[in-house]
Amino acid sequence: MPDSELPFEPYRTKVVERIPNPSREEREKALDRAHYNLFNLTSDEIRIDLLTDSGTGAMSDRQWAGLMVGDETYAGSRNFARFERVVRSMTGYPHVLPTHQGRAAENLLFSALCRPGDVVPNNMHFDTTQAHVLHQGAKPVNLAVPEAYDPNSDFPFKGNVDVAALEQVLRGPDPVPLVMVTITNNTGGGQPVSLANLREVARVARAHRTPLYLDMCRWAENAYLVREREPGQAGRTPLEIGRDFFDLADGATMSAKKDGLVNIGGFVATRDDGLAERLKELLILYEGFPTYGGLARRDLEALAIGLEEATEIDYLEHRIAQVRFLADRLDRAGVPYFRPPGGHGIYLDVNRFLPHLPPEELPGQALAVELYREGGVRTVEIGAIMFPLESVPGRRSIELVRLAIPRRTYSVSHLAYVADVIVRVYARREQIGGLEMTYRPERLPHFTARFRPKGATPPTAPHGP
Repeated sequence: MPDSELPFEPYRTKVVERIPNPSREEREKALDRAHYNLFNLTSDEIRIDLLTDSGTGAMSDRQWAGLMVGDETYAGSRNFARFERVVRSMTGYPHVLPTHQGRAAENLLFSALCRPGDVVPNNMHFDTTQAHVLHQGAKPVNLAVPEAYDPNSDFPFKGNVDVAALEQVLRGPDPVPLVMVTITNNTGGGQPVSLANLREVARVARAHRTPLYLDMCRWAENAYLVREREPGQAGRTPLEIGRDFFDLADGATMSAKKDGLVNIGGFVATRDDGLAERLKELLILYEGFPTYGGLARRDLEALAIGLEEATEIDYLEHRIAQVRFLADRLDRAGVPYFRPPGGHGIYLDVNRFLPHLPPEELPGQALAVELYREGGVRTVEIGAIMFPLESVPGRRSIELVRLAIPRRTYSVSHLAYVADVIVRVYARREQIGGLEMTYRPERLPHFTARFRPKGATPPTAPHGP
């Protein structure tokens, strides 16, 4: 985009944090120490951190002020009352249970609803969602539309559910305790779900008497993209569009570390009175009393404020414009990425970026490692390591590297630097070698797996008694 269209930050800086600048030699040593798993790097070893947008954003002055009015009463805190009012007003769900983050909300919901042998359909499960379904002995099934698997397609709603496929699952022999839809679709490029599609999903779910739940962690970004792309939605507010989504569902889970603009927090909400009582029992067991749910009450205050700020148009315009700025820089250099640009980051198309590396050489992880090696930029692989094909029968894989942009944190110059790093790596892409896995945990392998360059000599076992 021309300089006149550079994203204008709708905020000014009050506090700054030093950005480390490790040398190339230091980065090489860090990779070796971390066993080529970028989750094992320390913050002082990273120049620009795009590993995740979860809990990595900057809070506003209003949120920091909110921390100062924390009422740390164990039960019945006024901060919980404010948080509950905001969520009820936003979603319409009468029962709101706070948790320390989104995966805790998933644990509560799936523990209460899922049994061994169940099937849980979703547009695309993300890592912890899939893991919690599997932990209950149930089977996650991804039912995104075919366009969701085509990185080159400019289809505007790649987060949509294949309604005919959902109907087939609901008519099948296996019990379905709930249908879940993730807005936006994080696994598949941060792509939105259309309101028209969710209406059809809700119609089918109701016909089969199956509850519909949303993973709403990036719902405000989804609403903004619906406002832009879906006929009849222009001019409506994100709150209005979001409420249409919530009205179609029976409840939701949220990692508020995304569109809640906080560093910690989440919740599960529902219309179901009986389910709410079961969730409260589990909440007390795993998280804490239902009016704090594993959080300091001051964090609930910051969360209530953040949920409101995340719906502001100037904030969302800047948020989406940052993603598009990075996409524009990559377009100029012909760098392949998952199209169209989504709501919270850029996803590099690994198979087109590194076509010379076969799947067994882990090209996604190899690319993520190379971006760090080149410029200290930390990213994450979303592909065969995060989602091993054998873990879920019938699963289709897209090999991507995600650059998730933290909220209200980095400037245009930071993103221009990221683009330059990617372009430099792309220019020497044919020289990039593969990796092999030396340790693979049973669950969520991407967090703690260990790697080494393909063909490297294994370290010699130390001698000793």
